[in-house]
Amino acid sequence: MSPRLDEILAGRLLIGDGAMGTLLADRGVGYGHPYARANLTHPDVVAGLHEEYVRAGARVIETNTFAANRFKLTAHELEENVAEVNVEGARLARQAADANGEEVLVLGAIGPLGRSLAPVGPIRQDEARSVFLEQAEALLEGGVDALVLETFTDLQEMKLAHEAVCSLGAPVLAYKTFVEDGETLSEGLPGRVAREISGWGVDIVGANCTVGPQRMVGIVDGMSAAGHVAAFPNPGLPQLIDGKVRYSRDVDHFAHYGVELAKAGARLIGGCCGSTPAHIHALSEALRDFRPDSAPRKRATVTGKREEEKRSSEPVSRFAEQLKTGFAVTVEVDLPRGNDIRSVVEAARRLKERGAHAVDISDGARARLRMHPFAAAKIVQDEAGVEVVAHLSCRDRNIIGLQADLLGAAALGVRNILAVTGDPAQIGDYPEATSVFDTDSVGLVHTLSRMNAGEDLSGNPIGTPPGFLIGASFNPTAEDLDSEIDKLRRKVEAGAHAYWTQPVFEISALERALEKTGDMDLRILLGLMPLRSARQAEFLHHEVPGINIPKGVRDKLATLSPDDAPKYGVEVARNLLVKAKPLVNGAYVMPPASAPDLAGDVMEGIR
Repeated sequence: MSPRLDEILAGRLLIGDGAMGTLLADRGVGYGHPYARANLTHPDVVAGLHEEYVRAGARVIETNTFAANRFKLTAHELEENVAEVNVEGARLARQAADANGEEVLVLGAIGPLGRSLAPVGPIRQDEARSVFLEQAEALLEGGVDALVLETFTDLQEMKLAHEAVCSLGAPVLAYKTFVEDGETLSEGLPGRVAREISGWGVDIVGANCTVGPQRMVGIVDGMSAAGHVAAFPNPGLPQLIDGKVRYSRDVDHFAHYGVELAKAGARLIGGCCGSTPAHIHALSEALRDFRPDSAPRKRATVTGKREEEKRSSEPVSRFAEQLKTGFAVTVEVDLPRGNDIRSVVEAARRLKERGAHAVDISDGARARLRMHPFAAAKIVQDEAGVEVVAHLSCRDRNIIGLQADLLGAAALGVRNILAVTGDPAQIGDYPEATSVFDTDSVGLVHTLSRMNAGEDLSGNPIGTPPGFLIGASFNPTAEDLDSEIDKLRRKVEAGAHAYWTQPVFEISALERALEKTGDMDLRILLGLMPLRSARQAEFLHHEVPGINIPKGVRDKLATLSPDDAPKYGVEVARNLLVKAKPLVNGAYVMPPASAPDLAGDVMEGIR
């Protein structure tokens, strides 16, 4: 800790300020206005709010720059004004602090980027560091005493921010936001987070936003063993009234729990979204005579029962074991429209009898409306007695929905997941539907890997690690093979266990691809598609991206009768399987939707 902050906090408690954005909206800036821009367009209003907080008793105030990074300002065409917005924000806060008779610290507020980091999102780590550094340098130029990284949900992003700004020599405070519930506390998450952040060398660890003061007490209690803690709760949960977000104005409740926060170990206490100078004044009065050493600490009321538990797990399915120890075979079975999948169950039962270790069920391939693959997987596993590899697409769900579905898969006993980006909605049944794509297949692999470590993307515990087998796709016949292998490498780094290939029709294409991936330890399931007609082959080759069928195969199919063409298609797939078996770990057979039993004929090649 910097000598100055250590001296200030020794034996005393500091009152922080409250919200800026919600008050700026009330004071005429307007809802929807980028609040950081008010440093330029409404400087008197911003300075006036800082002064109100100081008069209310705040001895630590934050700059109006929470959303003043390059990415967030770009949304308002202010990307060229990053330095100006931040310097002016620091100057306005400094002006209000210096006008007071007592010493008031100014913290330069830095929030999350507003875009997800790779591999979940598009932002590279070096790019993120550059954006954080740009903002921090401007704040220090404007005269702040310290930097505060606040309202971060992702510890990885917070760590990148700290790495970017710690070299500047200023004190750094770091606040994570928690969605408090009994499970969060019982799992000891706040304590683990506080210890991790403290280990980076930050000056003060804290929590802010999302929860009200009562809920914040348990969070602070868990964090306080790591040292000085800051607590900036909201007044309560928000509600929407006449199109505007409103918070509780009960300042007595806020002040009462401010005292409880101090007893729990907080040494810097203020307010976040929805708090006002009235809340801070009530808090200041309630804590006027509080001395940290005069009241016994309320020690931890939770045990952090998972503290020492192993936080990772290997795949636990029988199919995963088959991949490790033998040659694994899975067959894709198409779901029909509607809610009757008895035909799928029967096909799965027959394929199991012919040697399939699993069946694949896609997630609305080609943007068609079909039953959720996890629901279908549960039915097939229960009724046909064969494991399912359930595909999950990023098209239809945001990052919350994807994680919710994966929790459901774990609860249902669906343990084999193939992560796919998904086809765009406009090619399917409902072209007017919205494609989400919060992330892509690489980000989904990363999400699955985090869940296998027992946590969600925000670091919250999810219970027993599910032990997913994490599958990903790979196209050995891609036109730009180098680009395809680069993406494959990112999937490996994200934590994929095995790779399902697109259909392959000639051994030389597979050999070329495997030669380029020799430095990676890959478990490959070779994609095999038994063709049934020349018409199908021409369609797949010319109109379906990623599928390349040799001209010789297409020409041969064109000479065959409708009865003989499917037999030749099986022969091509079976011969390829025999040649490729020493090179791969399994087979992924994709028969026509109308003839799933052709896969059984292909599997004869294994024997």
